[in-house]
Amino acid sequence: MNHNYCVIMCGGVGSRFWPFSRTGMPKQFLDFFGTGRSLLQLTVERVLPLVDHDHIILVTNETYLPLIRKQLPDIPEANILLEPARRNTAPCVCWAAHHIYALDPQAAIMTLPSDHLILKEEAFRQAMCAGLDFVAVHDALLTLGITPSSPETGYGYIQEGAPAPGYDNIMSVKCFTEKPSLEMAKVLLASGDFYWNSGIFLWRAETILRAFRELAPDIAEVFDAGQGVYATPAERAFIAETFPSAPGISVDYAIMEKAGNVYMEAVDLGWSDLGSWKALYELSPKDRDGNVTQNCKLLAKDCERSIFAIKGDKIVVADGLKDYIVAENGNALLIVPLEKEQDIRHIVNEVKSRYGEDYV
Repeated sequence: MNHNYCVIMCGGVGSRFWPFSRTGMPKQFLDFFGTGRSLLQLTVERVLPLVDHDHIILVTNETYLPLIRKQLPDIPEANILLEPARRNTAPCVCWAAHHIYALDPQAAIMTLPSDHLILKEEAFRQAMCAGLDFVAVHDALLTLGITPSSPETGYGYIQEGAPAPGYDNIMSVKCFTEKPSLEMAKVLLASGDFYWNSGIFLWRAETILRAFRELAPDIAEVFDAGQGVYATPAERAFIAETFPSAPGISVDYAIMEKAGNVYMEAVDLGWSDLGSWKALYELSPKDRDGNVTQNCKLLAKDCERSIFAIKGDKIVVADGLKDYIVAENGNALLIVPLEKEQDIRHIVNEVKSRYGEDYV
């Protein structure tokens, strides 16, 4: 029996990509590169050589079920776990682990975001196979670490420790540093022993559930109350009633930064979390002035190192823009300096507060 499973977290709103990513159509369901495949579809295709459709579990917000069914008709509907409220990644991970444990107590789980870009797909699959083999025989929480290429402030960092006995590229983790300042990111980069935290995790179901009981008991007790209902027709009603009471916190804060059995597999995957306009800019083809266009035509004068992303058959005429984001979708137009992209999430909150849900 194949005991390997994959959990794909696909319930986020992707607010840093507003206005392309909207509440009704967040970024994981969008085709950013003109391939005809959304980021979510690419994620599923990436893991299919490792697990069958019936071992892929999708955790998403209940409002996105129609999008899931349209884009991924081969995933059994019983494998789509619908969150009735947004509670970040820790409750998502805990619920999925309970669901899978009920199906297979020996399960090993790959836990992936749905919106990452991975260019070296064969290297990804080799890394996942090595990671699954490791967690199958070790009581370990394993994350993939990416060698940093620049002092990014939007990523978490992991400090490597001693190598795991018998492994060259799997090592213990000394500490996590979450989204440092630019000055600190430069220090971490220069040290040579810090990696970007990819947010890709591997563990056995029983290992992560034990970690929740030891390190995040307030979350564990919410889901432990459902013993006997997981993977049964009673599961949905139980989740609808209890899930909203789970604390909203990431699995990084709730578990990974506290656990003593965390390991990192150092990998080179051609990875980007594609979490921001800057990340999309860096990955996209550019004209001779360093400008990027997405879904539009551009007539530019004295414009450099900017990204123009406009929905619909439109032409953008711009003069004098350097290092800017110009993005339009539906009833919203965003024009901000690239260096202020980290403010977009706050901008979205202000738009929502001032003008209402229709604009986000």
